[in-house]
Amino acid sequence: MDEKFVRDRITQLRLKKGVSEYQMGFDLGHSRGYIYNISSGKSLPPFKEFFAVCEYFGITPADFFDEEDNNPIMIKQALDGMKKLSDEDLALVLKFIERLGK
Repeated sequence: MDEKFVRDRITQLRLKKGVSEYQMGFDLGHSRGYIYNISSGKSLPPFKEFFAVCEYFGITPADFFDEEDNNPIMIKQALDGMKKLSDEDLALVLKFIERLGK
């Protein structure tokens, strides 16, 4: 993992969320070019801002750095929903996931 991973991951998550660089920068309280500068390699977010980026996407830093997870936002939403299910319903969801994985 390197600086390119951080830039590419922010871009990937931003596109999945369907927001522009400008909108994301604005939402985070920064200038118009803030996210562009990160995406283009001119800068990286400071540590404090990295946490704000994770919060913006509704994910944890561990989710951010999970290279195998191409859609951490949807995975988190699914997990949050499954936490509310009864044991019986959760078992049905697991069977469905197993079936889809075949």
